[in-house]
This record gives sequence, structure tokens and C-alpha cells, in this order.
Amino acid sequence: MKEGPDIARVAALLGDPARANMLTALMSGRALTAAELAQEAGVTPQTASSHLAKLESGQIVVPRKQGRHRYFTLSGPDIVEALEVLMGIANRVGHNRVRTGPKDPELRKARVCYDHLAGDMGVALFDGLAKRKLIASDVNGVALTPAGIDFATMFGIDLDGLRAKRRPLCRECLDWSARQSHLAGSFGAALLDRFYDLGWARRVPESRIVRFSDAGEKSFRDLINP
Repeated sequence: MKEGPDIARVAALLGDPARANMLTALMSGRALTAAELAQEAGVTPQTASSHLAKLESGQIVVPRKQGRHRYFTLSGPDIVEALEVLMGIANRVGHNRVRTGPKDPELRKARVCYDHLAGDMGVALFDGLAKRKLIASDVNGVALTPAGIDFATMFGIDLDGLRAKRRPLCRECLDWSARQSHLAGSFGAALLDRFYDLGWARRVPESRIVRFSDAGEKSFRDLINP
């Protein structure tokens, strides 16, 4: 038997169509009940419970109990990144679902990927920060530059608070629709939260879409342009 991580088991857990639909729904960052995930997957509640038991056993999802209700979330941002990569591969090789309508262009423009900005505007954010030399990438990954640290403070982001979390400050996440990187990590999440706080953008209810106002999009473009 070969040594090392058992990727076959993880791939099997992710590869079932019903479970894949559940996990995609959880990429919104919201905690969902088994009944809600059953609806997302198009299966019966009993079947959904069976799938969730397998995902929980494999540590892909974690349950959270609140009152009489039991909710499920992804076990970590690395699961989101893996799903984004798989979605990018599926998109590249032509394994795409039938488009559902006008929401698709909005999803491609700006959406939430767990808790950070993805889509065309997420990629533009990553590229803009790099061009302004606020982030820099090397073999070790992506990190804030000294200028980026000053920018974060000026933009109202508490870096000390972010560093106290058990999570990378900056991380690249391969965007499935643009096939380029967007910014994940606690700093990427904090930026999206600031966009919400400033009124530049809002989450569309029951959706992963992030919708910028006209004024908010202008402010966003001003922010990322060097």
C-alpha cells in the first residue's frame, strides 16, 4: 500500500453528484440544514442524511447545533479552494451544466467564495492589489507588502485581529470562471466585509451573488487602479 494522503477517498466523497451539489451550496459560507441541502441536491431528506453522514465522517463538513436545529458548514476554507479548482477543471474541459439563466453572468462577475470575493471582480481585486504592489507573490505564496500593511490600516482593517486567527492572512484561490487567482485568506474576507460596510456592495439573498452599486463599483475600480 502506498504511503501518503488518501486522495481517492476524498475524491469519492466530493465526486457524487448529490454531494457535489450540497458542497457547492455550502460554498456560500452559510450554514444549511439537512432539509435545505436535500433541496439543493434534489434528493429526499433520508438520502441527504446518508450523504451528510459520509461527508461528516470524512471531515468534509462539520455539524453545528443551534436549538432544535442542526446545521452543516464546510470544514474549512481549503475545501472551498479544492472545489473552486475542480469547478475550474470542469469548466475548462467542457463538463458544464446547462446555464440556468440571467443569474449566471452575475455569478461570473462577482460572487462570494465562502467568505471572500470571487468572479471577474475578485480577479480584478487580486490583480489591482498586485499592480499597486500591496501584495506580492513568490514560491511561498502571496503576502502583504509593507505598503499593503499601511493600506490595510488606512482602509479600516485590523490586521492584528486577523493575525490572531488560525488562518493564513493572504492566500490565492483559483477562480473557476476566470481561471485566474482571486484573494482568499482572512485579509481577502476582511476586504469583502469592508465593501459591505461601506455600502459598495451587498449579498443577494439566497444566492452567492455579490451585487455592487454603480457608485460602489466606481469606488472599487478607483481602489484597485494603480
